Amino acid sequence: MFTRIEYKGTLEEQYNLLSKQLAALLEGEEDLIANLSNASALLNQFLTDINWVGFYLMKNGELVLGPFQGLPACVRIPVGLGVCGTAVEKGETIVVDDVHQFPGHIACDARSNSEIVIPLVKNGEIIGVLDIDSPLKNRFKQEDRLGLEKFVQTLIRYI
Repeated sequence: MFTRIEYKGTLEEQYNLLSKQLAALLEGEEDLIANLSNASALLNQFLTDINWVGFYLMKNGELVLGPFQGLPACVRIPVGLGVCGTAVEKGETIVVDDVHQFPGHIACDARSNSEIVIPLVKNGEIIGVLDIDSPLKNRFKQEDRLGLEKFVQTLIRYI
């Protein structure tokens, strides 16, 4: 059983606890969709000032919508397009302080103003991305990037 908790301490300490919660939540479960669903739900209850959090998975050379929390989203994103496709193309986390200034941004939710996308890398291959949008500009700081990258590293062990 999972209950909402109040996270305390530094942001780094909060992200460390979040990664431990994720590991406990996914322990013993091998289903990809179930694990990604719980991961997106956990992030949705932890993060403030976001309007979308979820996953896109690589299928046949493009990103396809996976489990998420938020409004309906774009279903397919070509590699190299938008923030998600660019993160896959570059193979690195991308933080965008103002999505309206990002060339080729794909607007799924008009309320989104900033975004972070973290590639999911397993056995040296990008299998998808974690995508998080916020209605605030400059929402995602270095501590968020590091904490979310650690979260993804934990997740990869269970998918």
